[in-house]
Amino acid sequence: MSWVRPVDGRVVEPFRAPAHRYGPGHRGADLAAAVGTPVVAPASGVVAFSGAVAGRPLLTIDHGDGFVTTLEPVLSDVHVGTQVEPGMRIATVATGGHSAAGTVHLGLRLHGEYVDPMRMYGASVRAVLLPCC
Repeated sequence: MSWVRPVDGRVVEPFRAPAHRYGPGHRGADLAAAVGTPVVAPASGVVAFSGAVAGRPLLTIDHGDGFVTTLEPVLSDVHVGTQVEPGMRIATVATGGHSAAGTVHLGLRLHGEYVDPMRMYGASVRAVLLPCC
């Protein structure tokens, strides 16, 4: 599957895996993007949800093979069930949500578990050196 970044902005807040399923962490990556910036589909798939959850405007795409992305805050007129392709314009950056103003949050789940979405773009995982012995 081919993946493209939904916006061109740099990573402002990286993914931080929680220690356990319900622990604190950052379950996605926040990318710099001004309000009104076009948002494109990161990979082919089917729109699974488009609307607001707890006042946060978001869009969810099911890419198959257990991959599901969520983008917020975004405004979209793409309907549930719409087939999307990588790079297809699907929304614009809005306000609201939990990410900082001027960013769009990209979340990625694989078989229901949140994973670092930047791995789909060749971003390497930061190495952590542990003490020896």
